[in-house]
Amino acid sequence: MQERMKNPVLVLPDALKALLALDKATQAGLPHVTRKLVLLRASQVNGCSVCVHMHSKELKDAGETDERIFAVAAWREAPYFTEPERAALALTEAATRLADRTDAVPDDVWEEAARHFDETALAGLILQIGMINVFNRVNATIRMPIPANWP
Repeated sequence: MQERMKNPVLVLPDALKALLALDKATQAGLPHVTRKLVLLRASQVNGCSVCVHMHSKELKDAGETDERIFAVAAWREAPYFTEPERAALALTEAATRLADRTDAVPDDVWEEAARHFDETALAGLILQIGMINVFNRVNATIRMPIPANWP
């Protein structure tokens, strides 16, 4: 795959700074592994190979098992995820696939997430989902390949 252009966040470095600041600001109250599962799942849905690679590696570095990492794409059928993680993954899919249904984020998905996360964590979760969708869409648009020098 040939990259169409230099990544826009490198062309506009203040945009990268803003996205990194958003990432930092939205970590409060949301477990690190849950965040990384969310980032991985949205990246899988959006077909962003760079982000799938990166977030899989981050989960591995955080001590997650191959079984959990490999099963993120089939989390509903896999026994490896906690109820809060399942709620976060369901919200991630709904908020990533907004056009797939008339009620973009159904009440049952919202209520399950709200049952497991307080307002601060839920706010962080929503913004993390939005942020990873920005990165996924940028990378998909420019056809960013996984850099050859990545481990």
